[in-house]
Amino acid sequence: MNIYLIIGMIILGLVTGMVTSMIGASGVNITVPVLTLFLGLNSHMAIGTSLMVDVITSIVVAISYFRHGNVRLQASLWITVGSIIGAQIGSHWAGNIPDGPLSIIFAVVLIISGLGTLKKGGQTFDPNKGVHLKNKYLQTLVLILLGLGIGLISGLVGAGGGVMALIIIIFILHYPMHEAVGTSTVIMVVTALSSLLGYARLGNVDWLLGLYISIGAVIAGILGAKFANSINEKKLNKIVALIFVFLGIVMLVVNLIK
Repeated sequence: MNIYLIIGMIILGLVTGMVTSMIGASGVNITVPVLTLFLGLNSHMAIGTSLMVDVITSIVVAISYFRHGNVRLQASLWITVGSIIGAQIGSHWAGNIPDGPLSIIFAVVLIISGLGTLKKGGQTFDPNKGVHLKNKYLQTLVLILLGLGIGLISGLVGAGGGVMALIIIIFILHYPMHEAVGTSTVIMVVTALSSLLGYARLGNVDWLLGLYISIGAVIAGILGAKFANSINEKKLNKIVALIFVFLGIVMLVVNLIK
């Protein structure tokens, strides 16, 4: 592996780490197109390698948000349980549904969510908004069902679990943006690790390539999370909205190229 490729992968990691630290989401939508279009990796190897980067980066970012008190551990636990189950069901159905239209729909949802997030502005937690039931067992069931929906979409599209978690946490649970991103990142740690184990078992991970990308991703993840936790809700809200729109446009362009 030549020095220029190594530098390129570290730069790719910097972009990926920034996305993860700002919206608690997977860098698959950025990493996979680069690895497949420019390095010629097959889609399985590209996704597996990207998941390796996701696991490492999301752990680093989640720790930063947790230290700032911006993670709801109990909510993330039950949403994760539902998402793992949903991902298994979604991946089982994925082969029967054309991937292109699903990815395009997901890209459009991202753009619309970005515009909606931009319109909402910053928010503080309001128990009268969103799904917050007094009965803890019913609330737990709601969180598992929300996770199930996240997992289904992730399993069908092949990516986007972190993004969908954040969208649902923002628009259904109405958490403040800092807590939404932090909680979404914790969810991604577990879901990405679960997926990575499956890809690794089949030999679909380029560990060396993933390591170089992870170097940049960890650096950007640490700096990005520090920045995100230090700014106010309105500014973070605007950044998240713009990244949603950006990722949606990237997905549309990649699908058009394919």
